[in-house]
Amino acid sequence: MRALLFFLFLAFLSNSFVAQSTFGWTKKNNFLAGKRERAVAFSIGEYGYVATGVDTAEVVHKDLWQYNPVDDSWTQVADLPGTARRDAVGFSLNGFGYVGLGIDNEVSVMGNKKSDFWKYDPTLNQWDSIAPYPGSGGNGVYSATAFSADNKGFVCGGKIGPGIYSKQLWEYKPNNNQWIQRADFPGGVRYQLCSFSINDLGYVGMGLNQDVYKKDFYKYNPGSNEWTGIAQFPAMERGGASTFVLNEKGYVCLGTNGGLQGDLLEYNPILDAWFLRQSYGGSERKNAISFVINDKAYVGLGKGDSGKKSSMYEYCSNSLAELSNLQSTSIQCYPNPSSGLIYFDLEEQSEIFLFDVHGKLQLSQMITKNIPLDLTNFPKGVYFLRVGHVTSSNVVKLLLN
Repeated sequence: MRALLFFLFLAFLSNSFVAQSTFGWTKKNNFLAGKRERAVAFSIGEYGYVATGVDTAEVVHKDLWQYNPVDDSWTQVADLPGTARRDAVGFSLNGFGYVGLGIDNEVSVMGNKKSDFWKYDPTLNQWDSIAPYPGSGGNGVYSATAFSADNKGFVCGGKIGPGIYSKQLWEYKPNNNQWIQRADFPGGVRYQLCSFSINDLGYVGMGLNQDVYKKDFYKYNPGSNEWTGIAQFPAMERGGASTFVLNEKGYVCLGTNGGLQGDLLEYNPILDAWFLRQSYGGSERKNAISFVINDKAYVGLGKGDSGKKSSMYEYCSNSLAELSNLQSTSIQCYPNPSSGLIYFDLEEQSEIFLFDVHGKLQLSQMITKNIPLDLTNFPKGVYFLRVGHVTSSNVVKLLLN
């Protein structure tokens, strides 16, 4: 009877996914300005915006492009008034876009760090200068991260020079055009870190210090000016990742730790837990851009194994659909359904990752052939098993009864 119910459950999921085919990743038109990495992006109302970055000729840019999701089109708008740059930061706040910092040459030792900041008005298609960034002695910084929360903008971390990095956090108040230094990032000096904000709280983490990649994450409360550690990112540590927020959940994807990453993980702030989601729709890459319009995320550009990218993909979240679509027959486990002891046909020692039906990681363990995975103490229900890596495509559904 349980086997029949399991079959009916899978049939229900399969039919549901046909009706929900819009969920997951969808290819969109390429960025019209061509292949580019280390750009910045933000969204205002019904449009997304991409600015600056480095092209395939290693030329840095100052252009600004508007993306319209209605007709999947790109339109060039007013250039950033400052100098061309890469590894700048960008965020949106109160109907305006903000872009600043960065470095003006692809070769760091030949470049000048930037401390200038600019506000973009989409109605007037016009930029205005704001107070320069005073962090790091006012001499500029690049490869920092930025987010908006509590009607203010925030810039954290970044690179000052060869082997010199920042852990500073600065708050920008638009009502009086003023920067105020806040509590330092608790993870120490860091660059190529990433961030997002949910319900007026900032979330900052990962990146690297020297050549050491990190996976720690922290929550920042602007009201109390306090940092709190949150659940550690469960996949590979990395820098140059991309982030976005949908339905009050944070998402981290792509990046590098020496090897390019293509996974997507979702953070639920209520549960303080990370959940595995459907891997990026295109090829693995780092230093990509992302923005959100009407509960859909757009992620693209960046640099992959074959060079810089112009491709863009749209993401719409449906966690259960994504998990079921991951099923693969490339691994065999038995018995399934099972009362708790699971055997695998393996040629060598491998790592097993167990996820619940919501995608939350429940267990990771090394196993060998003929030695079972013991799940007898786990609650009955549907689970998903991955073999080899937390983001591997080798996935199988498992029913514990």
